[in-house]
Amino acid sequence: MNSTTALVFALLALLLAGPVPAVLSRATWPFRAPRAALVLWQAIAIAAVFSAFSSGLAIGGLLLVPGPDGRPTTAPTDEIDALGLPLWLLYVVVLAITLGIGAKLIFSFVQVAVRTRRRRARHRVLVDLLDCSDDGRPFPGIRDADVRVLDAVEPIAYCLPGLRQRVVLSEGVLTHLSRSEVKAILTHERSHLRSRHDLVLEAFTAVNEAFPRIVRSKSALGSVQLLVELLADDSAVKVTGPTPLARALVTCAGSTAPRGALAAGGPSTLIRVQRLNGPRSDITISAAAYTTAAVILVVPTIFVAMPWLEELSRLLGHR
Repeated sequence: MNSTTALVFALLALLLAGPVPAVLSRATWPFRAPRAALVLWQAIAIAAVFSAFSSGLAIGGLLLVPGPDGRPTTAPTDEIDALGLPLWLLYVVVLAITLGIGAKLIFSFVQVAVRTRRRRARHRVLVDLLDCSDDGRPFPGIRDADVRVLDAVEPIAYCLPGLRQRVVLSEGVLTHLSRSEVKAILTHERSHLRSRHDLVLEAFTAVNEAFPRIVRSKSALGSVQLLVELLADDSAVKVTGPTPLARALVTCAGSTAPRGALAAGGPSTLIRVQRLNGPRSDITISAAAYTTAAVILVVPTIFVAMPWLEELSRLLGHR
């Protein structure tokens, strides 16, 4: 393990946390392969975190300088004598920053999970109390146990993920949409719930909050939010076709939802409707994206494992 290894992983972490997401967020091919693109985004995020830790641990490994018997020493005085005080301080600071980022990442995951579930629990109680659905509605699926209808004229449709899932519609949705369009909305929202897209968004939110603002990409979370909507759209299209879904999305374009919920409408409605009339999924693009994701994950892992295995072999050789 040497300083070159640490530098390579530091540069890789910076690239995967900033420039690479910025470039990928401007690409249009994910519209034709949203599932593969989502896998690629996840691979980039994992590799960025992994590379950042690898860089810090590589620096930390340099503190284990050989002692008189050839074994690595952990005595600070011996390390300072071998490295010099300035270099020793630099290594210690880098290692401390790495451990700090790790602690912040764990804290962010816990904080986002707890905060989001508290919001959903409170809102779930509210929609259960305000539910005005009845048995006389002509729309299929409205009488299902997980559906709640709110007395609001504005077309609103969203879902609340979790153990007690809810699909929330407004009176405005039932008034303005046809049977097939309501079915498209229900299929869209239930696709979010079935695929647990909320967990993907929670992970990216936590990573986004953990990395320093100076290096993280502002576009990564937004791109992933769009991709999960595209995946839910594809599920609805398989059931009702593109036209009912497009009409439903336009109607619910101004739909609002509480934080922690997944709304059918929103600022990406225009892009999603235009995509419904465009080319469908591309197998070649999907294969290329999956291959790239695998390379991004596997190659750094190999380069991290090899130096540590060599170090372990060296330590065992001195026994």
